[in-house]
Amino acid sequence: MAAAVATLLLGLSACGSPDGSDGSTTASDGAEGAFPAKVATKFGEVTVDEKPKRVVALGWGDAETVLALGGQPVGASDWLAFGGEGVGPWAKDRYDKSPQLIGTMEPEYEKIAALRPDLILDTKSSGDRTRHDTLSKIAPTVGVPEGGDQYMISWEKQTEMVAAALGVPDKGAKLIAETEKKFAAAVKANPGFKDSTITLGSRTSEGYGAYVGGTGRVDFAERLGFENNPAVEAKAGDSFTVPVSKENLDLLDADLVVMEPIGVPAASISDDPLYQAVPAVKAGHSLVFDDQGISQAFATDSVLSVSYALDKVVPLFAQKLK
Repeated sequence: MAAAVATLLLGLSACGSPDGSDGSTTASDGAEGAFPAKVATKFGEVTVDEKPKRVVALGWGDAETVLALGGQPVGASDWLAFGGEGVGPWAKDRYDKSPQLIGTMEPEYEKIAALRPDLILDTKSSGDRTRHDTLSKIAPTVGVPEGGDQYMISWEKQTEMVAAALGVPDKGAKLIAETEKKFAAAVKANPGFKDSTITLGSRTSEGYGAYVGGTGRVDFAERLGFENNPAVEAKAGDSFTVPVSKENLDLLDADLVVMEPIGVPAASISDDPLYQAVPAVKAGHSLVFDDQGISQAFATDSVLSVSYALDKVVPLFAQKLK
Protein backbone atom coordinates (compact mmCIF):
# COMPACT_ATOMS: atom_id res chain seq x y z
CA MET A 1 0.00 0.00 0.00
CA ALA A 2 2.77 2.45 0.94
CA ALA A 3 4.51 1.79 -2.38
CA ALA A 4 1.30 2.56 -4.26
CA VAL A 5 0.95 5.83 -2.36
CA ALA A 6 4.57 6.76 -3.14
CA THR A 7 3.98 6.11 -6.84
CA LEU A 8 0.86 8.25 -6.83
CA LEU A 9 2.65 11.06 -5.00
CA LEU A 10 5.41 11.11 -7.62
CA GLY A 11 2.79 11.40 -10.33
CA LEU A 12 1.01 14.22 -8.56
CA SER A 13 4.21 16.19 -7.96
CA ALA A 14 4.91 16.06 -11.68
CA CYS A 15 1.57 17.76 -12.31
CA GLY A 16 2.48 20.82 -10.25
CA SER A 17 0.61 22.42 -7.38
CA PRO A 18 -3.15 22.80 -7.55
CA ASP A 19 -4.68 26.22 -7.99
CA GLY A 20 -8.04 27.66 -6.98
CA SER A 21 -9.73 26.26 -10.08
CA ASP A 22 -9.70 22.68 -8.77
CA GLY A 23 -11.83 23.28 -5.71
CA SER A 24 -9.00 24.22 -3.33
CA THR A 25 -10.44 25.60 -0.11
CA THR A 26 -8.87 27.46 2.77
CA ALA A 27 -8.59 25.81 6.16
CA SER A 28 -9.23 28.99 8.11
CA ASP A 29 -10.84 32.30 7.41
CA GLY A 30 -9.54 35.78 8.08
CA ALA A 31 -5.85 36.51 8.60
CA GLU A 32 -3.01 34.16 7.78
CA GLY A 33 -2.83 33.02 11.40
CA ALA A 34 -0.01 31.85 13.62
CA PHE A 35 2.58 30.18 11.38
CA PRO A 36 4.71 28.24 11.47
CA ALA A 37 2.34 26.32 13.76
CA LYS A 38 3.66 23.58 16.02
CA VAL A 39 1.45 20.81 17.42
CA ALA A 40 2.63 18.22 19.95
CA THR A 41 1.51 14.65 19.22
CA LYS A 42 2.29 11.13 20.36
CA PHE A 43 4.59 10.86 17.33
CA GLY A 44 6.50 14.07 18.06
CA GLU A 45 6.02 17.72 17.26
CA VAL A 46 4.43 18.47 13.89
CA THR A 47 5.20 21.77 12.16
CA VAL A 48 2.76 23.39 9.74
CA ASP A 49 4.77 25.99 7.86
CA GLU A 50 1.95 28.02 6.33
CA LYS A 51 -1.80 28.28 6.27
CA PRO A 52 -3.17 24.97 4.94
CA LYS A 53 -5.47 25.23 1.97
CA ARG A 54 -6.30 21.57 1.39
CA VAL A 55 -7.12 19.80 4.64
CA VAL A 56 -8.08 16.14 4.88
CA ALA A 57 -9.78 15.40 8.22
CA LEU A 58 -9.69 11.70 9.07
CA GLY A 59 -10.09 11.44 12.85
CA TRP A 60 -13.46 10.95 14.52
CA GLY A 61 -14.94 14.48 14.72
CA ASP A 62 -11.95 16.17 13.07
CA ALA A 63 -13.96 17.37 10.06
CA GLU A 64 -16.65 19.09 12.09
CA THR A 65 -13.99 20.62 14.33
CA VAL A 66 -12.45 22.18 11.21
CA LEU A 67 -15.91 23.40 10.19
CA ALA A 68 -16.49 24.89 13.65
CA LEU A 69 -13.25 26.83 13.22
CA GLY A 70 -14.34 28.22 9.85
CA GLY A 71 -12.49 25.74 7.66
CA GLN A 72 -13.54 23.59 4.71
CA PRO A 73 -12.00 20.10 4.53
CA VAL A 74 -11.54 18.76 1.01
CA GLY A 75 -11.64 15.20 2.34
CA ALA A 76 -13.17 13.68 5.46
CA SER A 77 -14.06 10.38 7.11
CA ASP A 78 -17.68 9.58 7.90
CA TRP A 79 -17.33 7.61 11.15
CA LEU A 80 -21.03 7.21 11.90
CA ALA A 81 -22.20 6.65 8.32
CA PHE A 82 -24.17 9.88 8.15
CA GLY A 83 -23.90 9.90 4.37
CA GLY A 84 -24.12 13.11 2.38
CA GLU A 85 -21.35 15.35 3.68
CA GLY A 86 -20.41 12.93 6.46
CA VAL A 87 -21.46 15.08 9.43
CA GLY A 88 -24.39 15.17 11.84
CA PRO A 89 -27.22 17.73 12.04
CA TRP A 90 -25.17 19.92 14.38
CA ALA A 91 -22.82 20.66 11.46
CA LYS A 92 -25.48 20.92 8.78
CA ASP A 93 -24.97 23.53 6.04
CA ARG A 94 -21.41 24.40 7.13
CA TYR A 95 -19.82 23.04 3.96
CA ASP A 96 -19.61 25.25 0.89
CA LYS A 97 -18.70 22.19 -1.16
CA SER A 98 -19.11 18.54 -0.14
CA PRO A 99 -15.84 16.81 0.75
CA GLN A 100 -14.49 13.61 -0.71
CA LEU A 101 -15.46 10.93 1.81
CA ILE A 102 -12.59 8.70 2.97
CA GLY A 103 -12.65 5.31 4.71
CA THR A 104 -12.39 5.24 8.49
CA MET A 105 -10.63 2.26 10.08
CA GLU A 106 -8.59 1.66 6.92
CA PRO A 107 -8.01 5.02 5.19
CA GLU A 108 -7.94 4.95 1.40
CA TYR A 109 -4.41 6.26 1.01
CA GLU A 110 -4.47 6.65 -2.76
CA LYS A 111 -7.70 8.64 -2.54
CA ILE A 112 -6.17 10.86 0.14
CA ALA A 113 -3.02 11.45 -1.90
CA ALA A 114 -5.09 12.31 -4.98
CA LEU A 115 -6.64 15.19 -3.02
CA ARG A 116 -3.17 16.76 -2.73
CA PRO A 117 -3.57 17.71 0.93
CA ASP A 118 -1.20 20.11 2.64
CA LEU A 119 -2.44 18.99 6.07
CA ILE A 120 -3.93 15.74 7.36
CA LEU A 121 -5.78 15.64 10.68
CA ASP A 122 -6.08 12.35 12.54
CA THR A 123 -6.33 13.57 16.12
CA LYS A 124 -9.01 11.09 17.27
CA SER A 125 -8.13 7.68 15.93
CA SER A 126 -6.47 4.40 16.89
CA GLY A 127 -3.01 5.88 17.33
CA ASP A 128 -1.53 3.18 15.11
CA ARG A 129 2.06 3.94 14.10
CA THR A 130 1.86 2.40 10.62
CA ARG A 131 -1.27 4.43 9.85
CA HIS A 132 0.45 7.61 10.99
CA ASP A 133 3.68 6.94 9.11
CA THR A 134 1.83 6.20 5.88
CA LEU A 135 -0.24 9.37 6.15
CA SER A 136 2.86 11.43 6.95
CA LYS A 137 4.36 10.42 3.60
CA ILE A 138 1.45 12.18 1.93
CA ALA A 139 1.37 15.42 3.97
CA PRO A 140 2.15 16.76 7.46
CA THR A 141 -0.11 14.73 9.75
CA VAL A 142 -1.36 15.81 13.16
CA GLY A 143 -2.10 12.50 14.86
CA VAL A 144 -3.26 11.58 18.34
CA PRO A 145 -1.84 13.35 21.40
CA GLU A 146 0.22 11.52 23.99
CA GLY A 147 -2.20 9.14 25.73
CA GLY A 148 -4.76 9.56 22.97
CA ASP A 149 -4.71 6.01 21.59
CA GLN A 150 -8.02 4.26 20.92
CA TYR A 151 -9.94 7.52 20.40
CA MET A 152 -9.31 8.72 23.98
CA ILE A 153 -9.09 12.44 23.37
CA SER A 154 -11.46 15.07 24.71
CA TRP A 155 -13.31 17.52 22.49
CA GLU A 156 -11.24 20.28 24.15
CA LYS A 157 -7.91 18.73 23.23
CA GLN A 158 -9.15 17.96 19.73
CA THR A 159 -10.29 21.57 19.26
CA GLU A 160 -7.00 22.89 20.64
CA MET A 161 -4.89 20.71 18.33
CA VAL A 162 -6.94 21.37 15.20
CA ALA A 163 -7.04 25.11 15.91
CA ALA A 164 -3.27 25.18 16.35
CA ALA A 165 -2.70 23.30 13.08
CA LEU A 166 -5.00 25.71 11.23
CA GLY A 167 -3.25 28.73 12.74
CA VAL A 168 -6.33 29.92 14.64
CA PRO A 169 -5.54 29.07 18.30
CA ASP A 170 -7.48 32.07 19.60
CA LYS A 171 -10.60 30.95 17.76
CA GLY A 172 -10.19 27.49 19.25
CA ALA A 173 -9.82 28.89 22.76
CA LYS A 174 -12.97 30.96 22.28
CA LEU A 175 -14.98 27.94 21.13
CA ILE A 176 -13.76 25.92 24.10
CA ALA A 177 -14.65 28.71 26.54
CA GLU A 178 -18.15 29.09 25.08
CA THR A 179 -18.81 25.35 25.34
CA GLU A 180 -17.48 25.18 28.89
CA LYS A 181 -19.95 27.93 29.81
CA LYS A 182 -22.77 25.74 28.50
CA PHE A 183 -21.55 22.87 30.66
CA ALA A 184 -21.36 25.16 33.69
CA ALA A 185 -24.92 26.34 33.11
CA ALA A 186 -26.13 22.72 32.85
CA VAL A 187 -24.36 21.83 36.10
CA LYS A 188 -25.91 24.78 37.89
CA ALA A 189 -29.38 23.89 36.63
CA ASN A 190 -29.03 20.24 37.67
CA PRO A 191 -27.44 19.97 41.13
CA GLY A 192 -28.81 16.43 41.46
CA PHE A 193 -26.22 15.20 38.95
CA LYS A 194 -23.37 15.82 41.38
CA ASP A 195 -21.94 12.59 42.77
CA SER A 196 -24.71 10.47 41.22
CA THR A 197 -23.32 7.35 39.59
CA ILE A 198 -23.93 6.69 35.93
CA THR A 199 -23.40 3.80 33.55
CA LEU A 200 -22.90 4.64 29.89
CA GLY A 201 -23.23 1.49 27.85
CA SER A 202 -24.16 0.06 24.51
CA ARG A 203 -25.43 -3.07 22.87
CA THR A 204 -24.13 -4.25 19.53
CA SER A 205 -24.54 -7.47 17.60
CA GLU A 206 -21.78 -8.86 19.80
CA GLY A 207 -23.45 -8.04 23.10
CA TYR A 208 -23.44 -5.49 25.90
CA GLY A 209 -20.59 -3.22 26.94
CA ALA A 210 -19.94 -0.24 29.21
CA TYR A 211 -17.67 2.75 28.58
CA VAL A 212 -14.74 3.60 30.84
CA GLY A 213 -13.16 6.86 31.92
CA GLY A 214 -11.23 8.74 29.24
CA THR A 215 -13.90 8.22 26.58
CA GLY A 216 -16.12 10.96 25.21
CA ARG A 217 -19.39 9.69 26.64
CA VAL A 218 -17.99 9.32 30.15
CA ASP A 219 -16.19 12.65 29.94
CA PHE A 220 -19.47 14.32 28.98
CA ALA A 221 -21.25 12.87 32.03
CA GLU A 222 -18.39 13.61 34.42
CA ARG A 223 -18.37 17.27 33.36
CA LEU A 224 -22.00 17.38 34.47
CA GLY A 225 -21.06 16.08 37.93
CA PHE A 226 -21.73 12.36 37.50
CA GLU A 227 -19.36 9.64 38.70
CA ASN A 228 -18.78 6.81 36.24
CA ASN A 229 -19.96 3.44 37.57
CA PRO A 230 -17.15 2.32 39.96
CA ALA A 231 -17.81 -1.36 39.20
CA VAL A 232 -17.21 -0.69 35.52
CA GLU A 233 -14.11 1.37 36.21
CA ALA A 234 -12.70 -1.49 38.30
CA LYS A 235 -12.72 -3.66 35.17
CA ALA A 236 -11.19 -1.05 32.87
CA GLY A 237 -8.29 -2.15 30.69
CA ASP A 238 -6.72 -0.80 27.53
CA SER A 239 -10.00 -0.69 25.58
CA PHE A 240 -12.57 2.10 25.77
CA THR A 241 -15.26 -0.38 26.83
CA VAL A 242 -15.58 -3.41 29.06
CA PRO A 243 -17.74 -6.31 27.88
CA VAL A 244 -20.76 -7.16 30.03
CA SER A 245 -22.24 -10.63 29.70
CA LYS A 246 -26.01 -11.08 29.76
CA GLU A 247 -25.59 -13.14 32.91
CA ASN A 248 -23.87 -10.20 34.62
CA LEU A 249 -26.03 -7.24 33.55
CA ASP A 250 -26.28 -6.08 37.16
CA LEU A 251 -22.81 -4.65 36.55
CA LEU A 252 -24.66 -1.89 34.69
CA ASP A 253 -26.58 -0.84 37.81
CA ALA A 254 -26.08 2.79 38.87
CA ASP A 255 -28.15 5.82 39.83
CA LEU A 256 -28.69 6.35 36.10
CA VAL A 257 -28.17 3.83 33.30
CA VAL A 258 -27.82 5.22 29.77
CA MET A 259 -27.68 2.77 26.88
CA GLU A 260 -27.02 3.20 23.18
CA PRO A 261 -28.00 0.68 20.49
CA ILE A 262 -25.26 0.36 17.88
CA GLY A 263 -26.32 -1.52 14.77
CA VAL A 264 -29.25 -3.08 16.60
CA PRO A 265 -32.79 -1.80 17.37
CA ALA A 266 -33.30 0.10 20.62
CA ALA A 267 -35.92 -2.50 21.52
CA SER A 268 -33.21 -5.15 21.72
CA ILE A 269 -32.14 -3.38 24.90
CA SER A 270 -35.36 -2.01 26.37
CA ASP A 271 -37.32 -5.24 25.74
CA ASP A 272 -34.63 -7.56 27.06
CA PRO A 273 -35.98 -9.21 30.28
CA LEU A 274 -32.48 -9.47 31.72
CA TYR A 275 -31.92 -5.75 31.16
CA GLN A 276 -35.32 -4.96 32.65
CA ALA A 277 -34.23 -6.83 35.80
CA VAL A 278 -31.33 -4.45 36.50
CA PRO A 279 -32.37 -2.53 39.69
CA ALA A 280 -31.98 0.96 38.19
CA VAL A 281 -33.98 -0.10 35.14
CA LYS A 282 -36.75 -1.54 37.31
CA ALA A 283 -36.84 1.76 39.21
CA GLY A 284 -37.27 3.77 35.99
CA HIS A 285 -33.78 5.29 36.05
CA SER A 286 -32.79 4.06 32.62
CA LEU A 287 -32.50 5.80 29.28
CA VAL A 288 -32.18 3.95 25.98
CA PHE A 289 -31.44 6.23 23.06
CA ASP A 290 -33.96 5.60 20.29
CA ASP A 291 -33.30 8.93 18.55
CA GLN A 292 -30.38 8.36 16.21
CA GLY A 293 -29.41 12.03 16.10
CA ILE A 294 -29.13 12.27 19.88
CA SER A 295 -27.27 8.98 20.08
CA GLN A 296 -24.80 10.09 17.40
CA ALA A 297 -24.23 13.49 19.00
CA PHE A 298 -23.49 11.82 22.30
CA ALA A 299 -21.05 9.44 20.59
CA THR A 300 -19.21 11.97 18.41
CA ASP A 301 -17.91 14.20 21.23
CA SER A 302 -16.72 17.12 19.11
CA VAL A 303 -16.99 20.78 20.03
CA LEU A 304 -20.13 21.03 17.88
CA SER A 305 -21.80 17.77 18.89
CA VAL A 306 -21.36 18.22 22.65
CA SER A 307 -23.16 21.55 22.46
CA TYR A 308 -26.01 19.84 20.60
CA ALA A 309 -25.99 17.00 23.15
CA LEU A 310 -26.16 19.45 26.05
CA ASP A 311 -29.38 20.82 24.61
CA LYS A 312 -30.87 17.41 23.85
CA VAL A 313 -29.45 14.94 26.39
CA VAL A 314 -29.29 16.87 29.66
CA PRO A 315 -33.09 17.22 29.96
CA LEU A 316 -33.41 13.45 29.41
CA PHE A 317 -30.84 12.75 32.14
CA ALA A 318 -32.69 15.03 34.53
CA GLN A 319 -36.05 13.40 33.81
CA LYS A 320 -34.78 9.85 34.36
CA LEU A 321 -32.79 10.65 37.50
CA LYS A 322 -35.86 11.86 39.42
